[in-house]
Amino acid sequence: MSADKCYLIIPASGIGSRMNSIIPKQYIALDNGLTVIDQTLKTFLEVDSINGCIVAISNNDSEFKSSLFCRHPKMLAIATGGKERIHSVMSSLEKLKFIANESDWVLVHDAVRPCIKTSDIEKLIYELKNNDTGGLLGIRITDTVKQTNNVNFVEKTIDRSNLWQACTPQMYRFGVLFKALSKAIKDNFNATDEASAIEHSSLKSQMVQCSKSNIKITTPEDIELANYYLKQGLD
Repeated sequence: MSADKCYLIIPASGIGSRMNSIIPKQYIALDNGLTVIDQTLKTFLEVDSINGCIVAISNNDSEFKSSLFCRHPKMLAIATGGKERIHSVMSSLEKLKFIANESDWVLVHDAVRPCIKTSDIEKLIYELKNNDTGGLLGIRITDTVKQTNNVNFVEKTIDRSNLWQACTPQMYRFGVLFKALSKAIKDNFNATDEASAIEHSSLKSQMVQCSKSNIKITTPEDIELANYYLKQGLD
C-alpha cells in the first residue's frame, strides 16, 4: 500500500424525486435501523484506509445533523451541495484542498449506494495504488443491449463485449480530479460522474469489477433489494 492517503466524498444533496417519498432517499430507513446514508458511511468509515470524509448536503438539509456519523472522528467537514453532482463534489474538494496532497486519493461515492462491499472498496484501492490517474468500480454488462430511435423502435444491437455499467466509488488523485472537474465546469460540460470529467480532460480511467449488489437506490423497489443484500452481509 502506498503512503498516499485516501479521502472519501459523499455527495448527498439530491432529493430523489422518483422515490415518491416526502424525505430525500438518502434518509429513508432500512430494515437494519440505519438510514441509507448512515449505512453507506458505516461501511466506508470502518475501512482503515479511509483517512477522512466530507459529505456535501443541500442548504436546506435538516436531517444530516441527526446522522450517527455526523460527529465521527473521520468526518472532516460538511460541504454545501450544488445544483448538480459535479458542483457538490467540487465544493467538497475545495474543503479538502487544505488537507490533501496532490497525489492523495479521493473516493467519490453515491450516498444512495448502501450495499457497497468492504472487499470492493479495498479491491479498488489496491488495484489503483500505482495508477497516476485513477479509476472506478463497475459491472460488466451481460444482458443484450439494444439501441432505439426516438420513438423506441430498435435500430441495432450493441456489441456488449467492452461495455460496463459505471458504479461508485470513483477514485482519483486529488490534483487530477480537482483539475478535471474545474475544466468541466469552465467548459460547461455535462459530467454526470467523475469518470466523464476525467474523459473530458483526455485522461484514462481504469475499470475495476465490483459486486452486482452495489446498487443505486432510485425507486421504491430498490429499497427492498437493498434490504435483501444487506441481510446477506457486506464483507
